[in-house]
Amino acid sequence: MSKLLKKLGPGLLFAGAAIGVSHLVQSTRAGADFGLGLLWALLVVNLFKYPFFQFGPRYASATGESLLHGYKKLGKGVLVFYFILNIATMFTIQAAVTIVTAGLATTLFGDFIDLKTWTIIILCICLVILFIGKYKLLDRLMKIIIIILTISTLIAVVFAFYKQDASLSFTQVLPKNSIEIAFLIAFMGWMPAPLDVAVWQSLWTIEKQKDEKEYTPKSALLDYNIGYVVAIFLGISFLLLGYLVMYHSGNTFSASAAVFSNQLIEMYTKSLGSWAYAVIGIAAFTTMFSTTLTTLDASPRAMNKTMELLTNKPFNKGYLAWIIFLVIGSIIIFFYFASEMGLLIKIATILSFLTAPFYAIINYILISGKHTPKEWHPTKALHVLSILGIIFLIGFSIWYITIL
Repeated sequence: MSKLLKKLGPGLLFAGAAIGVSHLVQSTRAGADFGLGLLWALLVVNLFKYPFFQFGPRYASATGESLLHGYKKLGKGVLVFYFILNIATMFTIQAAVTIVTAGLATTLFGDFIDLKTWTIIILCICLVILFIGKYKLLDRLMKIIIIILTISTLIAVVFAFYKQDASLSFTQVLPKNSIEIAFLIAFMGWMPAPLDVAVWQSLWTIEKQKDEKEYTPKSALLDYNIGYVVAIFLGISFLLLGYLVMYHSGNTFSASAAVFSNQLIEMYTKSLGSWAYAVIGIAAFTTMFSTTLTTLDASPRAMNKTMELLTNKPFNKGYLAWIIFLVIGSIIIFFYFASEMGLLIKIATILSFLTAPFYAIINYILISGKHTPKEWHPTKALHVLSILGIIFLIGFSIWYITIL
């Protein structure tokens, strides 16, 4: 087991980045509002996004370079477009995940510190972890976080089932009105994560290879598959929790981060018992802290590498500059939208879904072309799944745009 854990890294970092707003907020809301009716959407979007995330570690471990290098080989315009998309979404994403984390901190540790101060404290803690420990500490810490998260969530699901008297309804639904369809797109936008996380995966894979010489392409794919399965399992778990605890309860969620966090934990506690406060609290806070930490590391890492590739110049302090830029930008957005967490999350998730076809297409072209060694090209099954996935992502994006 210790040998397996040592080889794991980027896959669990992927899980840490993925299991956040999409799971705690969106999956719980889906269960609360639709029961198990959107289980089909959760499973389908995870299936069709699978190859495009996998191409990140596959390409990086096979070539020794990140997807960003590959994008440049496809044409400088591709890399410029990536830069524009990332700069347009990174602050909103970071602000959204940090707001939820701060709201949970206020609920769990006391409101003697206000939400804005908690936001700054959490970002500072993340900065210290990343500056002192760098990738190695992030890798080790995420293994502990994912284990705690999985165990605490599983305990909550088991007890929620135990408290459930009625039989489960697996009737699937297709949202019809514009509000429901907007939620569906937002739900799928970050489920299990935005597709640009594949770039982060490739960067983390390169860092892992520096620390672990035996981290081969096969190890990278196993690592990724474990992280992906964990993300799917916990997505279903939070959907179940929302259904078992909140469906038909008559309660509606607040758009305020602090109020939402209180509502979330109080509902679980009332339904499952006072013992659930600690378990749900740990699961929820761990979920969001892991996402805040990984996104704060990954976006600056990706932007710095992009700038180096575009200018053909190394920036030794580039990562530091970008991470400070991201923190400042996120705090500014937070101060303006702290009371509109729901709107902020909706904007971020919908943007992620609408940009997904771009990442899907270029990742597929790159992994199937001359820049990837032939022995690491996708299998026939992955080729078929990739084409179906691209059609699915484009189709749903067009459907959403036409109902706006």
